[in-house]
Amino acid sequence: MSNIKAAITAVGGYVPDTVLSNSDLEKMVDTNDEWIVSRTGIRERRILREEGAGSSYMGIRAAEDALRKRGMKAEELDLIICASATPDMPVAANASYIASELGAVNAFGFDLMAACSGFLYGLSVADKYIRSGMYKKVLLIGTDKMSSIIDYTDRATCVIFGDGAGAVIMEPNEEYGVVDEYLRVDGKGRQFLKIEAGGSIRPASEETVAKREHYVHQEGQTVFKFAVKNMADAAEIVTSRNGLTGDDVDWLIAHQANKRIIDATANRINLDPEKVLINIDRYGNTTCGTLPLLLWDYEKKLKRGDNLIFAAFGGGFTWGALYLKWAYNS
Repeated sequence: MSNIKAAITAVGGYVPDTVLSNSDLEKMVDTNDEWIVSRTGIRERRILREEGAGSSYMGIRAAEDALRKRGMKAEELDLIICASATPDMPVAANASYIASELGAVNAFGFDLMAACSGFLYGLSVADKYIRSGMYKKVLLIGTDKMSSIIDYTDRATCVIFGDGAGAVIMEPNEEYGVVDEYLRVDGKGRQFLKIEAGGSIRPASEETVAKREHYVHQEGQTVFKFAVKNMADAAEIVTSRNGLTGDDVDWLIAHQANKRIIDATANRINLDPEKVLINIDRYGNTTCGTLPLLLWDYEKKLKRGDNLIFAAFGGGFTWGALYLKWAYNS
């Protein structure tokens, strides 16, 4: 049996220049900095303002960053996976456009939709393609322009989300890479975190627009309870069945939705707080962008052989955890 794993060999990222701070939001809705920080850990988020620019815009720039760091040309890529909850268009896949803009003429690609778990699921998919031996150079992107689907009169959601993108290149490796995963779904949860209209059940109409049904709606407490339990459970399952203790885990790469959920996940696997990577305070929840943006921000801290535990939870519901051994020193 082959020992080939899918290793991350480069990381790229992109966040827009425009900063939306808590003080800015105080002028827009009935909220304040103390309330937002105490409940979410968020102090500011980035917003993409460029005219005509969607999630692919950020994904392309994150991908270019990763390719540059790896010293790889786009035409060397075999596959592009784009994880996003906010594609540029409902039908045309971001991955197709990104491939063309990068010049990845020898790659095929597709979009992956699993809400905030999209990038985590993408790691699993890329791993399987590489383990099969069919493809050797995979570009995985997580990108979301959440500002395009957020109602900035709804204080329950507008304080949480931001825009951003991250990308990784994954290649075969016999020593480092994806070791194990635990991924799950529960469709009963879709009523608690959703966009009511715009899909095939309730297509866009004057009525749906007037009712503001094309924005994210979230029942915060319900989602919070599910996320705390399931993210923590998934992380504990992956670590325990691989014989890892808190001392063995070098870094927790957790979805940046809420600081209290991240802390609960770390506590469940007895992890020192210094091993928990955090950037929610600066970016908010960028959905599919959170995990790769953590890697991008903290790349210099990661050392060859480090044990990384990824964990995420998203609408659907979707959730899981993944164990990866880091492959390089920056």
